[in-house]
Amino acid sequence: MKLNISTDSDQLSKRVADWMVDFIHQVLKKQDRFAIALSGGNTPKKLYTLLASENYNDKIDWKKIHFFWGDERYVPFNDERNNAKMAFDTLLNHVPVDKNNVHIMRTDIAPEESATDYERLLHEYFYHKKHFFDLVLLGLGDNAHTLSLFPGYAVVHEKEKWVSSFYLEEQKTYRITLTAPVVNKSSRIAFLITGSDKAASLYNVVYGEHDPDLYPAQLIQPFNGELYWFTDEGAAADLKK
Repeated sequence: MKLNISTDSDQLSKRVADWMVDFIHQVLKKQDRFAIALSGGNTPKKLYTLLASENYNDKIDWKKIHFFWGDERYVPFNDERNNAKMAFDTLLNHVPVDKNNVHIMRTDIAPEESATDYERLLHEYFYHKKHFFDLVLLGLGDNAHTLSLFPGYAVVHEKEKWVSSFYLEEQKTYRITLTAPVVNKSSRIAFLITGSDKAASLYNVVYGEHDPDLYPAQLIQPFNGELYWFTDEGAAADLKK
């Protein structure tokens, strides 16, 4: 585990942006495409806006980046809660991506059908690959969930499916999510965590007794890859104690 603590979300976003630019350059020297799974939430939103800014948008060969998502709320694309919409609004509409390389989780078909469709896509894309995603960006909820792996739901223990859909009772909506086994085959995984409201959750995931039913983010342990934690001072408060 590699831990990087920033003073605030602005510094965190800049550090992650610089780190991503360097890593993407490294990977594209060895292969002709870079696969990233994006996260939703406020912390990635600031990062995406920075990557689209004039200070960063010409530092990445966007045509070679293939975009996926870690999870999605089952709401229409034009809904403000839609993770893909957020990424388009803050990043993808502002950099020269190849639209054929952008793979959203569909919400215009049934949730189970959408999960099956996305899993089929991943099997085709990562066929015979040692590592799957080059980079997965993740967040962490104050209840220790990541992706749409929520405490107390069967999806936490999914071993076979790469993508799953389920009804999240607390939010009265369906979610579509990558499962832990497919994410753990990534080259690099990076958690982006800000805010003191995440401090207890982060501490329990890192140092608490192993209990994925309570702390689902504990399941994210790359098999042969690297795990990074980018946090601000607030989120790392309990770790520093």
